[in-house]
Amino acid sequence: MAEKEFNLSEYMAGGVENLVKGAIRATLKDPKESIFMAKFARSSRESTKRRAEFEAQGEHIPPFLIASITSSCNLHCAGCYARENHACNDEVAYDQLTADEWGRIFEESRDLGIGFILLAGGEPMMRKDVLQKAAEYPEILFPVFTNGTMMNDNYIKLFDSARNLVPILSIEGDELKTDERRGNGIYQLLIKAMDKIKSNNLIFGASVTVTTSNINEVVSEEFLTELSERGCKAVIYVEFVPVTDDSTELAPGDSEREFLRDKMTELREKYQEMIFVSFPGDEKATGGCLAAGRGFFHINSHGGAEPCPFSPYSDISVKDTSVREALHSKLFTDLQSGDVLVEDHAGGCVLFERRDKVVELLNSQG
Repeated sequence: MAEKEFNLSEYMAGGVENLVKGAIRATLKDPKESIFMAKFARSSRESTKRRAEFEAQGEHIPPFLIASITSSCNLHCAGCYARENHACNDEVAYDQLTADEWGRIFEESRDLGIGFILLAGGEPMMRKDVLQKAAEYPEILFPVFTNGTMMNDNYIKLFDSARNLVPILSIEGDELKTDERRGNGIYQLLIKAMDKIKSNNLIFGASVTVTTSNINEVVSEEFLTELSERGCKAVIYVEFVPVTDDSTELAPGDSEREFLRDKMTELREKYQEMIFVSFPGDEKATGGCLAAGRGFFHINSHGGAEPCPFSPYSDISVKDTSVREALHSKLFTDLQSGDVLVEDHAGGCVLFERRDKVVELLNSQG
């Protein structure tokens, strides 16, 4: 079986090192950023070494964590999975982890060898206290996935002083496509945010939700050249996951996924000053889904440890236990030891497609 030949640890470690090398290459023209990335490269090697030590003892630690630090958001994006899953709202969020609690999570993650923590929401820039706490851990790189509407001078100062925080601005293509999904006027706010970041000699990335409607545009020379000229150093393509029956036609299928995979190779060669990442990408080619602690996991704003943001199910909270213990939750263990993550599926997000089985595993614990 091909799955037996696949070495997850080597695959993830190699992916992390390639990301770091790409980040250093992307920042060569910015001495301040390049110095930080060189220091971070040393930290990343230490993280990889730490995870390898755990692996040698029979304990797998993923290199990535996705942290949804708030459930509050100031936008109503069409097809938002977080709102559909009731993990996001407009009102003041209650019972959220405090900045100090997130600080403990960051510290424990660092000590385990987790070197990348993606900060998401809701809108993560609504929790400046948590971002300030993240700034205290330069050994960890924190991509901040934001809608870009709150990029003011105070945040520019924070990103300038804490180079381990990297804003990743969500954009869907041109003005029409972006405003269609995110609301009127959002595209122009994004452009202003990009220009403000560039004028202050900071770097940023872009997060693009890939649909059947925009896939050709978001890999086009026109779109990517404009992003590059505005200072973008990373483009993260996230395949659209339908949360309602009437949006299934927007989800990329096998042909779109193959097209995107081929494009990644072409774009990495053409735009060598930029990093390109596709998620989830071809899970079949990478030994199955990497969620539930195989390659990454998710902690929601209340502390629940979940397999993935698209699989909002939890049987343990880091509010009551450690990150290390959460990685050994029964749900994660059952998912890793079973066939849900590696079994054949239509493509894209296997956990979303097989969510009934995840719920069945969760309910079987009672």
